[in-house]
Amino acid sequence: MKETVQSDLPFSTKPPAFTLNLPDDDGEGSRRRQSVTRRRAVQKKERTSVGFSLMAEENSQLNNLQEENGASDLQSIVEGVGDLSTLSVKEGDDSKEVQKKKKKKARSKKKKEILEQTDPPSISVIDLFPSGDFPEGEIQQYKDDNLWRTTSEEKRELERLQKPIYNSVRRAAEVHRQVRKYMKGIIKPGMLMTDLCETLENTVRKLISEDGLQAGIAFPTGCSLNWVAAHWTPNSGDKTILQYDDVMKLDFGTHVDGYIVDCAFTVAFNPMFDPLLEASREATNTGIKEAGIDVRLCDIGAAIQEVMESYEVEINGKVYPVKSIRNLNGHSIGPYQIHAGKSVPIVKGGEQTKMEEGEFFAIETFASTGIVVSLGVRLLYSLRTILAEKDMYEKTWNAATT
Repeated sequence: MKETVQSDLPFSTKPPAFTLNLPDDDGEGSRRRQSVTRRRAVQKKERTSVGFSLMAEENSQLNNLQEENGASDLQSIVEGVGDLSTLSVKEGDDSKEVQKKKKKKARSKKKKEILEQTDPPSISVIDLFPSGDFPEGEIQQYKDDNLWRTTSEEKRELERLQKPIYNSVRRAAEVHRQVRKYMKGIIKPGMLMTDLCETLENTVRKLISEDGLQAGIAFPTGCSLNWVAAHWTPNSGDKTILQYDDVMKLDFGTHVDGYIVDCAFTVAFNPMFDPLLEASREATNTGIKEAGIDVRLCDIGAAIQEVMESYEVEINGKVYPVKSIRNLNGHSIGPYQIHAGKSVPIVKGGEQTKMEEGEFFAIETFASTGIVVSLGVRLLYSLRTILAEKDMYEKTWNAATT
């Protein structure tokens, strides 16, 4: 026969069931099994009664403590004996505390959130970097004979003493970077040159927190077009409009405490001019890498020219070699002084003067497909070779003298 035997565990609400296959036996075996079953039932009843007795005793203790010590002692003893209702209250209090902590963390995170620049830019970089430490630019490591400066404790200490100056320069540079990025995104054919310059300069004023001679625009914005190499800016009432086939050199400066950042970039919408822009960009990067303490200025010029004149550009089906403009240069910069006396050539054969420790320089490169013509105070260059096209020369002359 088959017998289903259930577990006799006293605290099992749903005891597991299993089946034993028992051999048939006589009446004596049946009586023995009945006796065992009765004994187990008695034991189960005794354990249950003991459990109820313990519960009754605990409840009695709770009542006595409540009368003697009040509700606070009652809560403590309940926690000791495991009263579920009081535990649930405690859990509720804990959950409230957790929620409060979460809210505090959320508030602290909101306070620590860093401001992000608007579009168009309108927030001063001082507010964007409340710590007063502004982003570092690209760092060029010492090399060759200057490697010892990286391990000299004296030189490193002198470098640390220059941090306030570097921080002023970095603030001006961060303003220049953000304005430059913004202007690249909005410049398009059809814009009035006066509107372009006013937008740029007003943005600089906001971001640098213009403050008289302490911070502001370093020099008038140059937006020279086509054969004009540099230093042209529209006067009030000028109606010049930026065209699709124009090549514009946008040159503007920022300063903090008289420390000037002089930087320019070229804008061309027609991809035909991309090699010309790339030649100037790569030549500039080369000049920056070659610059350093005790480096001769002529060596920088030779390196720039080598890179610059490795390019060529095809304009309207004709290929022109890219040339470095010989009589345009980079320069040293002093406090409140845009040209501080030294020139950085962009061709070989220049002066043997060396860069010195503590000096600031602007590495400037000018790429052209033609030659430079000096007309009075203006320096001009052509995108198409002037010598080969007389009409272009006449147009250049007329543009310079009007």
